[in-house]
Amino acid sequence: MKIWIFAFTLLPLLGNIYVLWHVWQILPFSNPIKWIIVFLLALLSVMFFAVFIVDIDSMPFPLSTALYETTTAWLFILMYLVLTFLVLDIGRLLHIVPAALLHNSMKGTIGATLWMIVLFVAANIHYNNKIRVPMTITTEKKIEKPLKIVMIADMHLGYTNRKAEFNRWIDIINAENPDMILIAGDIIDGSIRAIDYQDLSSDFHRLKAPIYACLGNHEYLAGVSGSIDFYKRAGINLLKDEAVTVKGINIIGRDDRSNKTRQSVSDLAIGVDKKRFTLLLDHQPYNLEKSQGAGVDFQLSGHTHYGQVWPISWIEDAIYEDAYGPLKKGDTQYYVTSGIGLWGGKFRIGTQSEYVVATISNN
Repeated sequence: MKIWIFAFTLLPLLGNIYVLWHVWQILPFSNPIKWIIVFLLALLSVMFFAVFIVDIDSMPFPLSTALYETTTAWLFILMYLVLTFLVLDIGRLLHIVPAALLHNSMKGTIGATLWMIVLFVAANIHYNNKIRVPMTITTEKKIEKPLKIVMIADMHLGYTNRKAEFNRWIDIINAENPDMILIAGDIIDGSIRAIDYQDLSSDFHRLKAPIYACLGNHEYLAGVSGSIDFYKRAGINLLKDEAVTVKGINIIGRDDRSNKTRQSVSDLAIGVDKKRFTLLLDHQPYNLEKSQGAGVDFQLSGHTHYGQVWPISWIEDAIYEDAYGPLKKGDTQYYVTSGIGLWGGKFRIGTQSEYVVATISNN
C-alpha cells in the first residue's frame, strides 16, 4: 500500500513540478499565455487526484467518462514528458542539446509537442490492435479431445473500456470458435455503475462459448458482492476458491489475494483428479512455485499488464518472477498475459494488448 501511495501521489507531484517548470521555460510566449498553459496542465493533475476522491459515479455518465479517461491518460503523458525533458536536460549538460532549445524556443516547443502527439497517437493505435497469441499445450494426461481455449485477463470494463470496444472483443473471440473462454480476473475496472449503465452483462451473453473466470483485485475495489452479482447476470461461471471438471479437464479458480483468507493452491487441489489435466486461474502471479508443488499443469495469470508502457515494464520484471509471457517450473507451465484491456489511458508502448488462443492436446 505504501508503494501504491508513493507511485500515485508523490511521484506525480514531483513530476508535475519538474514538467511545469520546463514548460514555463521552453514556451516562447508572453507570461500571461504561459500562465494559462501551465494552469491548464496543473489542472489536469488536480483532476486526476480528484477522480479518486470525488464520487464520479454520482455524475452524469458522459462527464464521469470524460474525467476518468482524460485524467488517467494524463498520468502516462506526464511520465513521458518527464522522460523527454530529462533526456533533453542530460543532452544539454553533455553539450549535445543547445541550451537555447529549452528556453523561449519555438523550435523546442514545436518539436516537443509533435514528439508527444506522434508517440501517443501511435501508442493508442497499438493498444487498439489486439494481438493474437497462439499457444500449443501438450500433455501426457488423457484429453477426451483437443480443446481450443481463448484465455484473457484484465478487461477493465467501465469508464475507459466501454460497450462498443467490448463488443469488438466479443467478435474477435467468437471468430475463434473456442470450446471455452477463461478469464483470469479484473473483468471490472472499478465501478459497478459504469458497467451496469452500459448493460454490459447482456453483452457477455453474445459470447458463444462457456466462460469460466476468477476474481481479480479490481473486483474487490469495485465491491466484491456487486462484482459477484455482475458475474451471475453476465452468465460467467465464477470459480471462487473452487474446482470444476469441464470437457475432461480440471479448472481451478483461486480467489484474489485481496482476500487474505483465500485457500491455498494445495488445498484447492485436494480431491482434484490428478489424472486429468489441471488448469489454475489465479489473477496475481505471486508464489508460482505453489502451483508446481500442488501438481497444477498450467496456470493462467494477469494483473501486471506488463506495465502497459515502458519503462514500467522493467519495474514489473523486477517485482515478479514472471511479469509477462510463458514460464515453466518442473512439469508446470505458466502464462502471464499482459491483458486484452488495461487501466486508464489507452496506450501501449513496448507492450501489447493480447488474447491467447491455446490448444490443449495429447503428445
